[in-house]
Amino acid sequence: MEIKNLFDPAVKKEITDRIQKLSAQSERVWGKMDVAQMLAHVQIPMGVAFGTSTVKGNWLMKLILPLFKKALYDEKPWKPGLPTDKTFIMTGQSKDFETEKNQLLDKINRFTESNMINEKHPVFGKLTKEQWSKATWKHIDHHLKQFGV
Repeated sequence: MEIKNLFDPAVKKEITDRIQKLSAQSERVWGKMDVAQMLAHVQIPMGVAFGTSTVKGNWLMKLILPLFKKALYDEKPWKPGLPTDKTFIMTGQSKDFETEKNQLLDKINRFTESNMINEKHPVFGKLTKEQWSKATWKHIDHHLKQFGV
């Protein structure tokens, strides 16, 4: 699996084109979130990079997960059903598809090196801006595959 850099305009276009293929009726292939919840979910780490969102993480995650930091941006695909920090869980929350889609597209368009203010991930620790970008692309790609696009 090739990991792409979301700072690249061609990569942004590719990912936004895939998002545009989703509809409020898109069915998940795995997992518990509906499509609107997924769109809200993938925005959280982008907000952390922008400095507008926080992720608490528990002490065990902060102790163990830095050992797996490279998995955020390496070329090995994530498996469906990985554990999710409570901050990222959207099931049980009603989300509006169009609102979440538009907010995500806006965040992707604003996702540039100059807009990133946070280089320290609250659970995984220090990340370069390129690592943040690749991890963000990988996260969005993972969830778009969850919905077949």
